[in-house]
Amino acid sequence: MTASRILSIFFGVGLLRPAPGTWGSLAAVALGVLLHRIGHFPLLLVATIAVTVIGFWACRRELNHRPGDDPSEIVIDEVAGQWIALLVPSFGFWYIGMDSSNFPYPGWVVAFLLFRLFDIWKPWLVGRADARGDADGVMIDDLWAGLFAGIGTGVLAAVVHLVVI
Repeated sequence: MTASRILSIFFGVGLLRPAPGTWGSLAAVALGVLLHRIGHFPLLLVATIAVTVIGFWACRRELNHRPGDDPSEIVIDEVAGQWIALLVPSFGFWYIGMDSSNFPYPGWVVAFLLFRLFDIWKPWLVGRADARGDADGVMIDDLWAGLFAGIGTGVLAAVVHLVVI
């Protein structure tokens, strides 16, 4: 098995059934929370950038001879998008000086749920990227979904904190 294959299926997570995209997102949340606990927002940010760059490379290699294909077992895009969504609560906790061992569940649960919603629903820019039909589109639609999920997570957190305070 090639390195691009191993990375694109995120070390086998993409082979889990049913719903490999959801499994990829769940694995990304678990690893993202662990990265946050080890090195807080800065480590998660560096890991997100790295997995995004690696994801573009792996998808291009894996889909080189399969234009228009978006195999469900490729989940590196879910990992990158999910980590983008997790960056928002991670940044918030880091910014206020919360201990890195603390990543309260509403933050990562909402980021996960909103990411899956945008990844499945594919509104606006997410759908446009998905319609590209190329290897970069496989990555870009999930990056948009992650950005929208991150924004939604931040907005919901602000609303909840304003109502509670």
